[in-house]
Amino acid sequence: MPSFSNLTLRTDRLLLRPLCEADAPSLFAIFSDPRVMRYWSTPAWPTIDKAHALIAQDMQEMSAGKYVRLGIERKDDGQLIGNCTLFNLVEQCRRAEIGYGLAFAAWGRGYMHEALSALLEFGFSELALNRVEADIDPRNLASARSLERLGFKKEGHLRERWIVDGEVSDSGLYGLLRSEWAPRLGKVHSLDS
Repeated sequence: MPSFSNLTLRTDRLLLRPLCEADAPSLFAIFSDPRVMRYWSTPAWPTIDKAHALIAQDMQEMSAGKYVRLGIERKDDGQLIGNCTLFNLVEQCRRAEIGYGLAFAAWGRGYMHEALSALLEFGFSELALNRVEADIDPRNLASARSLERLGFKKEGHLRERWIVDGEVSDSGLYGLLRSEWAPRLGKVHSLDS
């Protein structure tokens, strides 16, 4: 895979761009919030060190083309409100997983749908992915609805897959094929690389 270090995607309201050190306080504010992390497979971040470590890892891994993680920045005020990721890229099978997180204050405004639409278009058109998968906590009904609005189909349910802070939870598995996304290709974002 090519380097993703300079990848930028633009939508009507958002700029999707690589994270940088200056984003650490905003990232920490987002991912230390128990409301945001309620359905994640990891606990809320206890210190800002997690944000610094994630950014440092991204700089190396994105340069090597191992995954794509882009910060979600509002164009109108420059505020970082979340991130979205294509990871576990399998070039031979043209497959990846998608992940995402959004600041609580930004929920319910369509930002994640807009961001994921751009990221999926990039994955299917620029990376020639054939399949994108998502693994969510099935209790997270908003996330399930978001995926379904994007065209994902529920493909499975894994019982008691995660244990986070002593709480056991299941996984809902979703998939989206290139053939299901094809009618939308080229209609969502502009690409700067």
